[in-house]
Amino acid sequence: MQIGVDSFGAVISDPATGLTVSALQRMDNLLDEIVLADEVGLDVFGIGEHHRSEFVDSAPPVILGAAAARTKNIRLTSAVTVLSAADPVRVFQEFATLDLISHGRTEIVAGRGSSIEAFPLFGFDLEDYDSLFSEKLNLLLKIRENTHVHWTGKHRSPLTGQAVYPRPLQNPLPIWVGVGGTPESFVRAGTLGLPLMVAIIGGEPKRFRPLIDLYREAGRRAGHSAEKLIVGLHAIGFLGDTTQRAADDFYPGYAHTFTEIGKERGWPPATRAQFDALRGPTGALLIGDAEAVARKILYVNEVLGGLSRITFQMGVSALPHEKMLRSIELLGTGVAPIVRKQLTTVS
Repeated sequence: MQIGVDSFGAVISDPATGLTVSALQRMDNLLDEIVLADEVGLDVFGIGEHHRSEFVDSAPPVILGAAAARTKNIRLTSAVTVLSAADPVRVFQEFATLDLISHGRTEIVAGRGSSIEAFPLFGFDLEDYDSLFSEKLNLLLKIRENTHVHWTGKHRSPLTGQAVYPRPLQNPLPIWVGVGGTPESFVRAGTLGLPLMVAIIGGEPKRFRPLIDLYREAGRRAGHSAEKLIVGLHAIGFLGDTTQRAADDFYPGYAHTFTEIGKERGWPPATRAQFDALRGPTGALLIGDAEAVARKILYVNEVLGGLSRITFQMGVSALPHEKMLRSIELLGTGVAPIVRKQLTTVS
């Protein structure tokens, strides 16, 4: 199982002090986090995409390109690319360029996005939310398969044999589909035979097992081998030297963030009781010391029928930079060795 980190480059005010780091400082910190993740042996680092004031991740390939120049082994991916509001030609060109810079360490996780601000910003109608993604994913895959592309769709001018350059070092360039909880998204990924990245930020992970089974069954019916139908998990997580310290450090910022999100989406305010339940043995949050989190990963891996990747979203809470670095260090030097050893022993 690959283990890594996802970041949205959040610039969140500390709920205790009200202080907010500058965008410049957050970007420096983010690059330091990616470099450390590489140094401690993590497998992958992903950068999300948002277009609002509390994030610095509106241009993921630029951030990943800077990281590629400072790292050696870690895979660099989007988390996710909001493909519905992007031009697949430019997306492919950007990530193919990144693949060359990184010497073949690049991936795309393509999704529809859980926030809507990209649609009016780039002139798209939110009512076309799903059809935009379906059509553009089809085009992105066509570009991956062919240098000269022949394609016609509803939302973009046709391509009549134009060439798309550069071509990436990896052939094919890895493309995952990022999904939330709609069955149609799981079926689409399976039918296309694409790797699946499931975002689980609440509830119990085991409730996603029927959807993952649906993905695998759709892939099997479409004639894809089991080796192609791999599943990753994007989860909120944080490490500390003790489980209590990790929870106490993470909760205030977590509560602030999810209470604010709740105002937009009609959720109730976050509470400590809810948070503690979610970080319990069967909940979605991966928060604790290395041993506790490793145990939780092994449980989630079992109930979801086997995972190929798990990435930790640590940036939903405002935390001092040194605590974020310590969490990444513990993930690489504490959690990853336990999980890898246990899964190797079982297999």
